[in-house]
Amino acid sequence: MRFAEIEESREWTEPVRLVIKPAPPAVLVEDVEAEARRRLRACRLDEWRTREFITGRPMPHEIRHFALQVEFAANAISQLSPIPDDYDSDVYWPKFWA
Repeated sequence: MRFAEIEESREWTEPVRLVIKPAPPAVLVEDVEAEARRRLRACRLDEWRTREFITGRPMPHEIRHFALQVEFAANAISQLSPIPDDYDSDVYWPKFWA
């Protein structure tokens, strides 16, 4: 750091430092698949499938339809190049109306 007096004004100067920011890590397909699994867990899809297997009663149509929508969204997001950094935003995924 240097101090200089120029025309009756004082000024501090510092050398310019080159700051190299690391590139953000690329989003992987596995990240998108993990988000899809998280959303399916939120609607308790495994419990509905187990109930359907044990009792023979089909799972509600809304749950089955939501699971198909999540799988479709995961496939579509995974095929984007590059995958957006905010892939987990609700903008890209179907809404579950519980």
